[in-house]
Amino acid sequence: MTEKTVKRRKKSARTGVTGKKPVTRKKKEKILIIDDEPAFVESCRRTMEAKAYRVFTTSDREHAMEMMETEPDVIILGTLAPAGQTFAMYKWLEQHPRYKDIPLLVIDARQGEQNIRGLRTFENIQVDGDEYLSKPIEPVSLVPRIQSLLDAKTKTIKILVVDDHTMIRTGISAVIALQKDMEVISEAVNGQDAVDKVMRFSPHVALVDIFMPVMSGIEATKLISEKYPGTKVLILTQYDEEENMIVAKQSGAFGFIPKKAASSDLIRGIRYVSQGKYFPSEFAELVVN
Repeated sequence: MTEKTVKRRKKSARTGVTGKKPVTRKKKEKILIIDDEPAFVESCRRTMEAKAYRVFTTSDREHAMEMMETEPDVIILGTLAPAGQTFAMYKWLEQHPRYKDIPLLVIDARQGEQNIRGLRTFENIQVDGDEYLSKPIEPVSLVPRIQSLLDAKTKTIKILVVDDHTMIRTGISAVIALQKDMEVISEAVNGQDAVDKVMRFSPHVALVDIFMPVMSGIEATKLISEKYPGTKVLILTQYDEEENMIVAKQSGAFGFIPKKAASSDLIRGIRYVSQGKYFPSEFAELVVN
């Protein structure tokens, strides 16, 4: 036996694989399923565990609140009886400072069962989940949606902040700097400057004020949406009249946030529009209608 053969065999004994180092497994993403239909939950659990996800399940709202301590990477909020429990869980997640930004996939009850265990009509229109589906649904079809939410969560969102007031730009940039998945890549002081910076830096999202010198935010939004559709515009303004929202929609904006609500809606709005989704629900309804 040659000296080289002996060395190779010794290495194999250490690694368990001839001539190769041990493979380090990637951390399993955690999924929390909140749903009161055992057959559906079990089918989802088996499907997702087969895809190497770590799955936690519960059929109770109070228990679900406790299980959030597991820090899930994605939440599947399904049906809970009696009616009102699903929406109550949604509102708790939406308002929780620690959990409100976790990707949320909402699965409503079958048609005709919403008033028993799902989202009633007045609740449904208030839900802004990252994904919204209705039963019946095959668990295997949820896998690509979950992966898409995880991919979006780990992607760094490049942002352009556009406002003619230095203090406002600085304040917005400071809030965004606290987010691990976001980066302000540039600032602009007017609409024309915004168009130039979009062309130069290709941000995923442009936060644009409406009233600015040289070129208004609405004019800039029209040009950006026509020439650079890869950049989604989120209007951020102190003028929250419905007329301004309609004009923003017509100009090609993907979102509209009054500055007075920016502290609570800004981060979520950025994540929504970066995925090509309209924000908030009132603005999405304008687009549909």
